[in-house]
Amino acid sequence: MTGLKHLLKKKEKVDEQKPLVVERSGNLDVPEFKCIRTTTESEEVIQPPSYPGDDDQDSQTKGSPRKEKKRPQLGFRRSTNNVSHTRNGSGDSLASQPTEKSEQQLPVRPKTERKLSERFHLHRDRPRSVSTASSSHLPDDLPEAPAATPAPAREGEKVVQEERDVKEHREAQWEKRATILAHSNPSLLEDHQEQRQEKTRSHSPSITDHAGDETIQEAIRLHELGDLTPSTAMFGRLASPSGPNNALAQVLYGLALRHGWGIPPEPENAIHYLALAASNSASVEEAALASGMKRGGAAKGELVLAVFELANCFRHGWGVKRDPIAARQYYETAANLGDTDAMEEAAWCLVEGFGGGKDKYKAAQYLRLAEQKGHKPVGNSWVWKEKYNPK
Repeated sequence: MTGLKHLLKKKEKVDEQKPLVVERSGNLDVPEFKCIRTTTESEEVIQPPSYPGDDDQDSQTKGSPRKEKKRPQLGFRRSTNNVSHTRNGSGDSLASQPTEKSEQQLPVRPKTERKLSERFHLHRDRPRSVSTASSSHLPDDLPEAPAATPAPAREGEKVVQEERDVKEHREAQWEKRATILAHSNPSLLEDHQEQRQEKTRSHSPSITDHAGDETIQEAIRLHELGDLTPSTAMFGRLASPSGPNNALAQVLYGLALRHGWGIPPEPENAIHYLALAASNSASVEEAALASGMKRGGAAKGELVLAVFELANCFRHGWGVKRDPIAARQYYETAANLGDTDAMEEAAWCLVEGFGGGKDKYKAAQYLRLAEQKGHKPVGNSWVWKEKYNPK
């Protein structure tokens, strides 16, 4: 143990001490230590250099020829690959020679050529800006996003009032974009054979059916009282394409299937109903826009809600393959149609670089809008810095 303490001293202190003498008993060799440093990528043999007096100790051994061997010395050497480094009588290094029993080692780059990030695994996958064409849930011909909803310039102030025609035109563009997204996922509507058969017999989408609305209110009341099973059953009957085909009930039934409200969770079936709600409400809104209405058709609320919940599915991979690009596009669409939850989620995507490049300026605009509508989470005071004021 005393010998190890000496070996572990710093080099400058070792040079000042007398050479370490290890007594040998009979023909026993001096104990040797082999130090190997390994990582998940490499294996490195640590061999220290020699010091004055080492060879003299070997020459004191009588009656036996000198053996070439490694010595337990302090220091670090670059890794060796299946070779043994020896020295001649004068202590000079000889060429590396293969050992009799070579141990298999991974090829190691010289330490001077390796970056710290490679040695300590500091590299991380950074979000990259990706085109929408790489998403299977977005149409290839999706037009450029319209102008975003304006945000207030300072905290507590209202947005500068736009001209009515400008505001209506912008909202109509975002609503049209929402209908394009809602109709761009036919595969989500054809996952189940029974539902495909129901779709062929489906009625026109029900949005303002008075009896249906009263039943939905009753289902919501039961849900809030904790009677989840009868509430979900009621949502399911109203959501059936061969029955009332109610878009709001389809959203609520999709959420019940996704989260297991009184029934076993069925995420694949849940996203089918959410996509069905988006498609049905989009059809109503398209008809309204075609008739000359500039904004806010009868199914706008259902469309926005369905788009937002589909964004959550794409973000988390609920019932569908995870798709950050689609999630971000859906969040931004719902945000520009007035959904405050979507504003916060779209801002998160922009800050973190989820589904595209980072853009804190744009994120600040969404968070300002959400705060103006009453959503003011703790820790968002940075959005009111002057550099994030609308340009």
